[in-house]
Amino acid sequence: MTFINYAAREINCKIVYYGPGLCGKTTNLQWIYDKTNPQAKGKLISLATETDRTLFFDFLPLDLGTVRGFKTRFHLYTVPGQVFYDASRKLILKGVDGVIFVADSQEPRMEANIESLQNLDKNLKEQGYDLKSVPYALQMNKRDLPTALAADEMYRQLNFKGEPTFEAVAMNGTGVFDTLKAVAKLVLTELKKK
Repeated sequence: MTFINYAAREINCKIVYYGPGLCGKTTNLQWIYDKTNPQAKGKLISLATETDRTLFFDFLPLDLGTVRGFKTRFHLYTVPGQVFYDASRKLILKGVDGVIFVADSQEPRMEANIESLQNLDKNLKEQGYDLKSVPYALQMNKRDLPTALAADEMYRQLNFKGEPTFEAVAMNGTGVFDTLKAVAKLVLTELKKK
C-alpha cells in the first residue's frame, strides 16, 4: 500500500518489524536510527508503558534509492510484542509493504515465536494480505546467548516460505542492516513490477 507523493517526487513504503515481546524489534530500529546519517532520517518516536516497552510503534523515515525518478522513503514500525495489544498490531499492519519477523533465539522463547508468527499470518489475512506474497524476511536475533537454539532448528520451525533469513545480535548491530536491506530490496522489486 505504497503512498506516492507526486509533489515531493517520493514513494513512501512501510516496513513493519513483528515478533514476540522482548525479541529485539525496538533494538533493531534503535540501532538503525543511531547508525543512519542525520540528513537521511526523520524522528524516532517511541511510546512506552509500564507493561510493554513499545506500546504502539517506532517511526523512522529512511531514504534508500529511487524508482522511476522518485525517491523512496521507508517508514519503519515495530508492533507491541504482547498479545494483549493485538488491536494495535492490526492497526500498525494496515498498508504494510514489507515485514521483518524478529525471532528470539532462546530455546524457552520458541513457543512465543511460533505463536507470534501465526498471529502475524492471521492479522495480515484480516487486512487482505497474504504472508506468502508480502515481501518478508526472518531474523533470528540473540544468537550470542548460551540458550540460543541451533540456527537450522529455528529455520525448520519458523521458515514460512523460503524467505531470506538472517542471524543477528541486534544489541551490537550484527545482521540488523542485512535484514533491512533484504526486505527493502524485495519491496523495491515489487514496486518496479507495478
